[in-house]
Amino acid sequence: MTGTRWLDTDEERAWRAVRRLLTVVPSRLARDLNQLGLSTADYEVLSTLSEKPGRRWGLKDFADKMQWSRSRLSHHAARMEARGLIEREPDPADARGSIYHLTDHGFEVLAAAAPGHLDSVRNRFIDHLSPEELALLERISTRIADLPD
Repeated sequence: MTGTRWLDTDEERAWRAVRRLLTVVPSRLARDLNQLGLSTADYEVLSTLSEKPGRRWGLKDFADKMQWSRSRLSHHAARMEARGLIEREPDPADARGSIYHLTDHGFEVLAAAAPGHLDSVRNRFIDHLSPEELALLERISTRIADLPD
């Protein structure tokens, strides 16, 4: 195919290593979270809500932050709501939207899981990098993640 910029050997090796990292680390972290009684998606929802003042967030902005569709977030939130982890209420500013609220029970579940999750993150990732490598990884990750769609 004309115009295709094929990867050279070094680029391909680096890309394959990144792909493996993006597969292996999340899989291992998910397995560890499951042992704590949460899915990765559960933990993301709980931790993201916990960062917001009042532990509340509107559907549109929350879905944008999570990089999820509104439908995906709404369906997952319904399952979490049934478990008493979050509550939904109508959004007065958006007739089709909802406001999501982290319940006290949800916050307690998050607080109980956080130490084990952080141990997992350290054991499976952070503790294997020097401070210089972490700083470089942060700069690289931010630069790539902040590229426009």
